[in-house]
Amino acid sequence: MTTRPPAAEGDSFQQAVGDGDERVETPRTDSAVTARAAESIELAALLVRCGRSDQQAFAELYDRTCARVFGLVLRVLHDPGYAEETTQEVYLQIWRTAANFDAAKGSAVTWLMTLAHRRAVDRVRAEQAHAQREVAYGASTLGNEFDEVTEEVGRRLDQQAVLEGLATLTQTQREAISLAYFGGRTYAEVAEYLGVGLPTVKSRIRDGLTRLKKSLGVT
Repeated sequence: MTTRPPAAEGDSFQQAVGDGDERVETPRTDSAVTARAAESIELAALLVRCGRSDQQAFAELYDRTCARVFGLVLRVLHDPGYAEETTQEVYLQIWRTAANFDAAKGSAVTWLMTLAHRRAVDRVRAEQAHAQREVAYGASTLGNEFDEVTEEVGRRLDQQAVLEGLATLTQTQREAISLAYFGGRTYAEVAEYLGVGLPTVKSRIRDGLTRLKKSLGVT
């Protein structure tokens, strides 16, 4: 029979007692493991409730996980503004797809972080692969008056410059332009996603491009 000697005050390391290789973990370690397990169960339950369109459960899930999700997205995008927008998109996706969560395939945190990482990577790829193509598409749709914006953005497709330009737009303009140019959507798809008419989307993007032109210093 073994006994546990009293731990020194402030000692945060694991202690081991007994003969041979037998090890006994301190209550602090056991408590941490128990807390993580309890959190995993609670978050899984919240996701199940979200899958049933429980808004209160979604609000609690957001409060308990948003810092971790934002941190992961920020590490991928390296820009707080884009990270905030992408985090919002992640939680919109969570709300829409929570019913697909299966606790038998992994923990709630793993499921959330996988969605967040994929969304962040998609955002990076969308910026790199679709921005110039979508700007050109927008210019041809809205008229030749925006050819100079297309040319300038194509020449100065520097992330910081674009971010500074987008910051000068209104929320509705920035949302429409981000979905079209960085999200890889056509104008019709943007209109359907936002639930507004196609003329409204075109107007928002046209006005946004005008302001973006000024921000980029195109004369």
